[in-house]
Amino acid sequence: MFNKNVITKAVVLGSVSSTALISSQVFAQETDAQVKEVEKIQVTGSRIKRSDMETASPVTVIGADEILASGANSIDQILQKTTAASGAMVNPGINNGSGGNATINLRGLGSARTLVLVNGRRMVNSGTGAASSVDLNTIPVSMIQRVEVLKDGASAVYGSDAIAGVVNIILKKDFEGLELNTSGQMTDKGDAEEYNIDLTVGTEFDKGNIVLGVQYMDRGEASQADRKFSECPIAERTNAAGELELFCAGSSYTPYGHIWGPNGESLQGEAGNGWHDFSDADRYNYSSTSYLFTPMKKFNVTGLANYELTDDLNLFSEVTYAKRWSEQQMAPQPVWFDFTYENWMGDSLISHGLNYGDELSYGRRMTDTGARGFSQVVDTFRNVIGVEGFLDNGWTWDLSYNFGRNDSVDRLANLHNMGSIGDAIKDGTFNPLDQASWETENLSPYIYTEQNSGGSQVAILAASLSGELFELPAGYVGFASGIENRKEKAWFIPDSLTSQGLANDPRVEETRGGFEVNEAYVELAVPLIADSFLADSVELSTAIRYFDYSTFGDDFTWKLGLTWKVYEDLMLRSVASTAFRAPTVDELYGGKSPSFDQVSHPIGQDQAEVTVGGNPMLQPEEADTFTVGLVYEPSFVDGLSLTADYYSIEIDNAIAQVSSQYIVDQCLDAAGNPINTGSALCQSANISMDNSNRIIFNNTLQNIGASTTKGIDLNVSYLFEAGGLDWKASVDSTFLLESEEVILDETIDYVGIITSGSGGYADIKSNFTLTARADDWDATYKARFISGMDSYACLDDPSGCYAPSTPSVVYHDVSASYHVTDQVTLSGGINNLFDKTPPYYTGNNDSNTDPYTYDVLGRTLFARATVRF
Repeated sequence: MFNKNVITKAVVLGSVSSTALISSQVFAQETDAQVKEVEKIQVTGSRIKRSDMETASPVTVIGADEILASGANSIDQILQKTTAASGAMVNPGINNGSGGNATINLRGLGSARTLVLVNGRRMVNSGTGAASSVDLNTIPVSMIQRVEVLKDGASAVYGSDAIAGVVNIILKKDFEGLELNTSGQMTDKGDAEEYNIDLTVGTEFDKGNIVLGVQYMDRGEASQADRKFSECPIAERTNAAGELELFCAGSSYTPYGHIWGPNGESLQGEAGNGWHDFSDADRYNYSSTSYLFTPMKKFNVTGLANYELTDDLNLFSEVTYAKRWSEQQMAPQPVWFDFTYENWMGDSLISHGLNYGDELSYGRRMTDTGARGFSQVVDTFRNVIGVEGFLDNGWTWDLSYNFGRNDSVDRLANLHNMGSIGDAIKDGTFNPLDQASWETENLSPYIYTEQNSGGSQVAILAASLSGELFELPAGYVGFASGIENRKEKAWFIPDSLTSQGLANDPRVEETRGGFEVNEAYVELAVPLIADSFLADSVELSTAIRYFDYSTFGDDFTWKLGLTWKVYEDLMLRSVASTAFRAPTVDELYGGKSPSFDQVSHPIGQDQAEVTVGGNPMLQPEEADTFTVGLVYEPSFVDGLSLTADYYSIEIDNAIAQVSSQYIVDQCLDAAGNPINTGSALCQSANISMDNSNRIIFNNTLQNIGASTTKGIDLNVSYLFEAGGLDWKASVDSTFLLESEEVILDETIDYVGIITSGSGGYADIKSNFTLTARADDWDATYKARFISGMDSYACLDDPSGCYAPSTPSVVYHDVSASYHVTDQVTLSGGINNLFDKTPPYYTGNNDSNTDPYTYDVLGRTLFARATVRF
């Protein structure tokens, strides 16, 4: 028989976050008191082990079975569909600017305000460049035991970034045996094929255990040209009858060239060196060569081990390595430059009212050399090693070192060295008005591939102590305390041509920097009342964390929570806390670089050239969070449970840029002339408009924002038996009541709004799941509801928009599995069963819709085979 200490140690070693995984044989051999001790667990949002999964903070648990039923091979495919997620979430449907990353955005507050943990510890920021959030592609899905989503601020417990919530990914560290999975999926159009194979093996020995996992995934692409809704860029115009209509538009940067003259001339080039007045019919359809869904390959290796050094001391280690190869493809490069019209260039423009000596702006779509290819190779490594044990008084302790590093190389192929072409024009050796100059063989000396490198690194030394301090009449006072030292650094090194400003875009500067922080925290769980009338138990939870950053100094954050179990069926809960987010390396030290933002102006182009960059004077964001709710499990309806929680998050000192549209509205008049030049905003922006009507200005990060989001989470779950089957029905809903952003004097409430680049903020999101289970099979139906939204671009004048809003959308998914034998399981399903087309709206993001919010692929089928030994 194992003694009490061994059992206690098993809990310490086997439970970072939700359920103690102890065999039933051990339970049978112990006393009731010992069993009670074993069942104490640590739930995300607290470092104190307790006997109840329900705490003062709302936590959603996503199990491995749910992940399997979805057909997902990457955890972002699950997390981004939760009702608490909204706004811009990078996914494979984002072709322009995604860098192949995948992120989670809780409450629509931005991925940098959601803390991602692995087994309760920080994950290194990952992706391309000087990454400021976790790339979920680095998480091996095959090794996930469950995911706990804390929908509450938790900076007092975990430190920076935990403003909107925490995603804690728990890996399989107690797995025994062998499991092999192979799966495939594709759309009913025959594209976006995805293949996955993974192997997990685990074994126990006298002194510990080892679990190893390997996963490889290969995902194919889909093209915008292969879907009716995205086959060409849709624009709106007023027809002869005075009605708005849609037409296949595109870019004014066109094959054969587009010239803007000094007096408003706008000429389109022709293959034979002729020119004609530019019209909508000349616009370039850039969708024809752009991806709708981006391809990727990834390889993950994971190892977890425990080794018992003594009866009171255990050595543990976690190692993860991920390698990603991802690609995006966009239309051929648009190039632009200014030049002086000279007589050696020929007289083809004279008949169109232009004269030698005129200053001209020239734009061209480089179909002469083909599409732009974006590619990334990313390596992410993480290793946690530590020792943990317990003291004679039952207190537990651990000491750990967490090291993570991310290295990336991203390439952009088929670019053109416009600096050299500009020099050739000045030298008279390259005639931009002669189409022969633009032929591939003549351009080959000017074609290059941009190569950038970047990375991030984190090193955390942490020590903690937890246990029970003393006994009160209502129970024992629990505590957890610890100290941490964290060092982070990040860097981005642009291509040499880009860094010198010799490419087509303006100069991009290098990013490099880091910071160090020392932290200490204390958390208490104080039982106030027990076994009383209308107070079966009342517990006060509190935490405080002190932090000292090398970049901005020191401060503290706190949390105060209360759980009141009125009686066995009903528990009330509430948490008030402060939270913070320290500025990232990229925000502090990001080099100046160009961004091309969508803007609206009477005569300006719809993309402005904006210079962005970091600000070393940034201070941390500060937040006040509050939740209050209830958990109700009526004893008269066996299997029914209900949770309802109100949440409020108020952020001050938010790190933000002024809206590019706001700068244009405040600093540029309808004719394109600078105005309000005496204001600090317009002086900093230094706005101008060039001959091609491209708007150019500066917009760096500042602590100028504020944000408030409020809403209600409602979950109903019912377990029952019927027809000889076990059933589970659940509805998980989020009702968004307020989502207000304030930057300077501009205030926007995003409730029920869909944007052109920040995703959608539906006021109601709801997921319904129904599962039936028999001895050898199970089947699941899911419905995902997203309420209709109004386009941000149409708020001022909906009548001026063809589609000022989107309709409500419901996605239907079905899946099933069959246990052929105890060792073999076959499963499959269909996502987006009825092939719902994503809606078009005026002011859309990409592909004529919003790929942050809607499914762009359509009906997708998947199948999986699992073998266990």
